[in-house]
Amino acid sequence: MANPVVATTAGRVRGGMTDGVARFLGIPYAAAPVGALRFAAPSPVKAWDGVREASRQGPTAPQATNPPLPGLDLAGMTGQGWRKGEEYLTVNVWTPDPGGSGLPVLVFIHGGGYVTGAGLVPACDGTAFARSWIVLVSINYRLGIEGFLHLDGAASNRGLRDQIAALGWVADNIAAFGGDPGQVTVFGESAGGASIACLLASPLARGLFQRAIVASGHPEMVRPSALARTLTAGLAAALGVPATAAAFAAKTSEELIAVQGAAWGLDLRDENGLDPFCGFLPYTPVYGDEVLPGPPAAAIAAGAGSEVALLAGTARQEVNLTMIPAGIYDSTDDAQAVATLSATHPDAAQILDGYGLGRDGNIAGHVLTAAMTDLIFRLPTRRLAAAHTGPTHLFEFGWPSPALDGRLGACHSLILPFVFDTLPTVTGPDGMAGPNPPHALAGELYRIWSDFTVAGKLTWPEYGPDRQILWADTPSAVRTDDAPATT
Repeated sequence: MANPVVATTAGRVRGGMTDGVARFLGIPYAAAPVGALRFAAPSPVKAWDGVREASRQGPTAPQATNPPLPGLDLAGMTGQGWRKGEEYLTVNVWTPDPGGSGLPVLVFIHGGGYVTGAGLVPACDGTAFARSWIVLVSINYRLGIEGFLHLDGAASNRGLRDQIAALGWVADNIAAFGGDPGQVTVFGESAGGASIACLLASPLARGLFQRAIVASGHPEMVRPSALARTLTAGLAAALGVPATAAAFAAKTSEELIAVQGAAWGLDLRDENGLDPFCGFLPYTPVYGDEVLPGPPAAAIAAGAGSEVALLAGTARQEVNLTMIPAGIYDSTDDAQAVATLSATHPDAAQILDGYGLGRDGNIAGHVLTAAMTDLIFRLPTRRLAAAHTGPTHLFEFGWPSPALDGRLGACHSLILPFVFDTLPTVTGPDGMAGPNPPHALAGELYRIWSDFTVAGKLTWPEYGPDRQILWADTPSAVRTDDAPATT
């Protein structure tokens, strides 16, 4: 088949064919965020004449290079990092039939702590979904200071606004790629999952998707605008400029990235002395604007997103991915564990006591890691599942990777190559999934995501008082959730 050409609302694009799947890369859904648009809400893309080439990866959002994690090759998960270029507010589309119609659509929003990531990385390739007659769309959005710093004179929640604009592009254009704009599922992991939880609550996103999959994220990954200004003031001081959009816009992306790491040294605890992200997530969406008028968790509990079917879940050992390479998992003693958690939680000693700190046979770093996994990910996700008033199912990813001498476990983001059925991208002696991951589990999770996208079909009970979840492991099973109760 010749390289296909599709007409979008802004002009025609030419994709490429790979293994029988049409792939269109780097299609702009908004104008390049440069000049006066850099800290503004996304603007419509300018139409073009002729046929735009869309067969190669385009630029990605400005971002720092992730430091290597000792003993782990993460290239399949992270891709090539920052690919410089102005037009990076783009979508990628995989479709089995650009000339078809009525195909279900799955839109993937990448994670990366709101500071790194891209919609096109090897582990999140959409080919497998397209072979199942699903149109897969992935997106880029603004990150870090340019996407999420709360600035006077700038549009708030620029990264979320970008995501909403991308979903608007899907509504207007996906039929031209064979998709059904009335049958859209959104899926995100980590910051991508938290973004989708926010979009569930956002009045600006209502009607843009019918199903949502939230992995390792939740609607509590936000801050009030007043607290977000603490971050803004700290970064302005690091730059030596006023805390205004004009002052930040006078700096290059490279200059902003150079000071972005100063955020991790700031005290972002609330009036109760609590940072629910344990210092891991300084850049977040904020509430108190038109995107998120109030706390999104409260909006969901009040019925926002009730028309959307929700599949949510976490990994069993989320923060192992950070704590093991940092040495905290193995080298922390009891006093250090309490001190570490006390930096962000006022009742750290009581929390860790509940996880068995100080008891015979319990290693302090392991106890701290388990507690932080629950505090940051598992417990807020259970609160989301309990609060959502529409159909809700819960899963937990439990397959333990043999990487790092078997200590990596079922860690953060490991589920992605299973869901996308791309395990070869993370397989090998230093691969995140080790040398011989279970392809049968990948096939199972890929089918669950596909069935949910196509028909909202899941085979285990909704999450309710009996707390039934899908335990995704070898073998998988439906069982009672063993996460601590959230009430």
